[in-house]
Amino acid sequence: MAVQPPPAGQRVVIENAAIATVDADDTEYARGHVVLNGNLIESVGDGPAPQWLDGVVRRIDGAGHLVTPGLVNTHHHFYQWITRGLAQDDILFDWLVALYPTWARIDDRLVHAASLGSAAALLKSGCTTASDHHYVFPRGAGDVLGASIEAVQRLGLRFTALRGSMDRGRRDGGLPPDHAVEGTDEILSASEAAVDRWHDSSFGSMLQIALAPCSPFSVSTELLRESAVLARRKGVRLHTHGSETAEEEQFCKERFGMGPTDYFESTGWLGEDVWMAHCVHMDDSDIAKFAETGTGVAHCPSSNARLAAGIARVPDMIRAGVPVGLGVDGTASNESGELGTELRNALLINRLHGRPDALTARGALRLGTMGGARLLGRRHEIGSIEAGKLADLALWKVDGIMHSSIADPVAALVLGALPPLSVLFVNGNAVVERGRLTTADEDRIALTCARAAQELTARG
Repeated sequence: MAVQPPPAGQRVVIENAAIATVDADDTEYARGHVVLNGNLIESVGDGPAPQWLDGVVRRIDGAGHLVTPGLVNTHHHFYQWITRGLAQDDILFDWLVALYPTWARIDDRLVHAASLGSAAALLKSGCTTASDHHYVFPRGAGDVLGASIEAVQRLGLRFTALRGSMDRGRRDGGLPPDHAVEGTDEILSASEAAVDRWHDSSFGSMLQIALAPCSPFSVSTELLRESAVLARRKGVRLHTHGSETAEEEQFCKERFGMGPTDYFESTGWLGEDVWMAHCVHMDDSDIAKFAETGTGVAHCPSSNARLAAGIARVPDMIRAGVPVGLGVDGTASNESGELGTELRNALLINRLHGRPDALTARGALRLGTMGGARLLGRRHEIGSIEAGKLADLALWKVDGIMHSSIADPVAALVLGALPPLSVLFVNGNAVVERGRLTTADEDRIALTCARAAQELTARG
């Protein structure tokens, strides 16, 4: 059952906290307040909250805390939670070949367990909105997409479920086993059905759908083209993996006679309604095309490092005007499963080119909040602390032993260890309190996930 928002007229007041609003002016308050009314932010400002407020059901003393918008995860594979720690030393193509046979044995029950684990890890790391790219639909596996949606709704995470797909198996020159792919027409029909069944485009929606063929080396050109047509007819967004590795670039040039960006352009896959994961191997021309068309990038620094894919040119993308957000990626290539730690990793990795100003602490926070909101088409609803936006925000405790000597609270969040979460609000609900989930039993989820991982292994 989905978590319901508190009724309008019930106010929560947070006072005495440092606040990083991440609004257009990067407004910050050293000691300010935020007032939530139902599932909306009613006001934010310096000093104490207005004294005349009525209907206050909770007051939080935010002394020693930093309040930020909830983080927004723009790329993930929830099902991989139960295949963590495998193929530890492989590059992407070898890693995929090693893991596809295992993933082809999943079913809706195992995906439900894995989604509980993935969503729990995200919430506990300050993430309030997530997208999940699910593209493995084995025959007889049941309602796999529905299983992930039910799990996320149970925990109270705002969600964009990406109906992924693969129609190019090994016999057609792709990487997935042939029994792990679907037919093109079958995919298009199921994708349209998913939009009709679940997509909610209304303000404050807790569930949206986007279409997400997996990658150039696992889907046909026809599927890419027809998915773009279908998504635009249905008014939903598009997502895929792009330019992740040098091997992918070589594959596209050998197979299609052009690089990934030109190939995507030829199939209708550049535009403001499109965002792609990774985009590590992009030249100046590729970046210019993304900027001109408003095509977005989900930057996944930890996964890129885990798979030795390279360092994405994020500072160059930002300067060119490319929309950029942060992603965890699947937990089989980023075993932490946390989005909060990607703030620090994004900053550090993007300075490895020898540019200490390549990404600042506040720039990293913007990527993880407003940047992600823009990629998901929700920048008018989430991503900053402003009156009228949804009540998705995090209270980070920055006065403990790991952070108390860092005077700048944003630096404490981004450069230091990930601070403990005192409270995480999603849609006005406190879904994390003192670092623990309020919507589910964490210990039970841990046991369920461990058993699911063991069962999947035994199926081999």
